[in-house]
Amino acid sequence: MSSSKTPAGEKKPADRPYHHGDLRRAILGAALDVIAADGPSALSLRDLARRAGVSHAAPAHHFKDRAGLLTAIAAEGFGLLATTLREAADLQGAGVHYVRFAREHPAHFQVMFAPGLLRDGDLELATARALAGDALRDAVTAVPPEGRGTDARLAGVAAWSLAHGFATLLLSHNLDGPVGDQDPEEVFRELATMLFRAGE
Repeated sequence: MSSSKTPAGEKKPADRPYHHGDLRRAILGAALDVIAADGPSALSLRDLARRAGVSHAAPAHHFKDRAGLLTAIAAEGFGLLATTLREAADLQGAGVHYVRFAREHPAHFQVMFAPGLLRDGDLELATARALAGDALRDAVTAVPPEGRGTDARLAGVAAWSLAHGFATLLLSHNLDGPVGDQDPEEVFRELATMLFRAGE
């Protein structure tokens, strides 16, 4: 006859902290909070497990290691970026949406463009990155050649550089003086318009 008792000090399986409603989402959420406050270098799987209220080994079950967690964050970020770029009506709008994404998802933004922190060859990341790239390319190619030049690829690099540079400077508070209390998205829209006119 088997006993229903468990060894002293051992928790029953149903009581183990690993059993979490949505552990993956909880760990990702905790990681994003840490990154937003202290940057990616402050991440520790053990600390995230404590924050999520699960065993220290639980995060590794989903992400394997720190690089796996950061890669998952980057993949999620590129997926969100692709979605927001698709909502833009034109190339200038895509740039505004890019800046908006960076402001609304600063932790994702920090990780997405730090390849040294990410796992090479990750399919989910590669797919999400390609979707975001396609969304930007579609916005560029929708502009007639007379408005962007004959080389759509270089036009895409120019558009990405403008939006990404502005967003990066904004998040690092280097534009606090020039932007002041103005809406950053409107400032970017005006900047993009000024540059487009300069090229006419």
